[in-house]
Amino acid sequence: MSADENFHQYVQWFRQSSPYINAHRDRTFVVAFDGEAVADARFANLVHDLALLSTLGVRLVLVPGARPQIEARLQERGAAIRYVNGLRVTDAAALECVKEAVGAVRVQIEALLSMGVANSPMAGYRVRVASGNFVTARPLGVRDGVDYEHTGEVRRVDGVGIRERLAHGDIVLVSPLGYSPTGEVFNINADDVALAVAGELGADKLLFLLEERPPGAADGRMVREITAAEAERYLETRGEELPEGLARLLRGGIAATRRGVRRVHYVERRLDGGLLLELFTRDGVGTLLTAQSFENLRPAKVDDVGGILELIAPLEQEGVLVRRSRERLEMEIGYFSVIERDGSIIGCAALYPHPDDGMGEIACVAIHADYRRQGRADLLLNRLERRARELGLSCVFVLTTRTAHWFQERGFEKASVDDLPMARRSLYNLKRGSKVFLKRL
Repeated sequence: MSADENFHQYVQWFRQSSPYINAHRDRTFVVAFDGEAVADARFANLVHDLALLSTLGVRLVLVPGARPQIEARLQERGAAIRYVNGLRVTDAAALECVKEAVGAVRVQIEALLSMGVANSPMAGYRVRVASGNFVTARPLGVRDGVDYEHTGEVRRVDGVGIRERLAHGDIVLVSPLGYSPTGEVFNINADDVALAVAGELGADKLLFLLEERPPGAADGRMVREITAAEAERYLETRGEELPEGLARLLRGGIAATRRGVRRVHYVERRLDGGLLLELFTRDGVGTLLTAQSFENLRPAKVDDVGGILELIAPLEQEGVLVRRSRERLEMEIGYFSVIERDGSIIGCAALYPHPDDGMGEIACVAIHADYRRQGRADLLLNRLERRARELGLSCVFVLTTRTAHWFQERGFEKASVDDLPMARRSLYNLKRGSKVFLKRL
């Protein structure tokens, strides 16, 4: 690839990422990752990516795990490693190892966030890190005859304290330790801490950096986006196929969306730059869980005119669509429906009614090149046909030069210019020579 091509790709990526840079500013993100990430030789890359988010105005809360670090210390001391029902039993000896490991992880993260030497990704930038007793805990107690001793669960999160530190521009580091009003320390599952913190803050995003791949579809492909309701059905039908930890995180993510967390992301941690790709590209590289679908089919608004013009411009240049001016689109916007995906218009179509003739024209059907052949054009067509029925129209028609077969496959039949409403017939462009197709409703 030539230098010019590299420069062009970089400029294109930067332009495409700019809406997300603006959208993420002053938003609160909770990022959770396991102790395996901390132990990885490339952990500094992840920390630098997190620092970059902070420089772009993201309010960051980090929740690191420390399981391998804890177990390494237990093994060094010859202490028992005991789990029951997936939960660590934390006796007095294990608690000392937990405190040491969690403290070491915290110090390592703070040290990496303090890097500012020349030629490093954080040259000239200073990051402040705040940590503290933000989590109040209670003991798990005795369950099914097992005393979990110093293993606890979240009782309360100090949301006010965390927000204060975020408002001062600090990155907040919340360790998987909780403190009781009586001064005891409890070992808490880091994922549970992340879920509780995100819920208390009403975080805009909760991101889990996974050691395994995110959930997959039946055909083996990654599930790119899923609603809470779809995730529940997924767990009912295919939950046994998931690793227990991933199934647990999926259940937790569903609960988080119901507590006001807008989006939960599951990203493979080993993918270098995966966090940035997930946040600054339209489709990301992981799985997105939302309370509602983040792709919306709806009537168009005047604010959509710019997005529609950008969408249809390539098709106009190819001669597939008739050229429309901004002024014309603004006047006709009430006839349009659009598919909006994460703030971008990726599909549009219009229905122009001719009520005196009982007919409607379907026009300007366009789908962004990245999203074709996935059924979105059918969704638009179905919506416009329903709208035509609501208006009491008995048939719809299209004029097309390139997509005749697509419409024929959906029940449209060949017709002639003479079959068009008189008002539309007078505007027919003989030079363009569009073919006419009708569909009875």
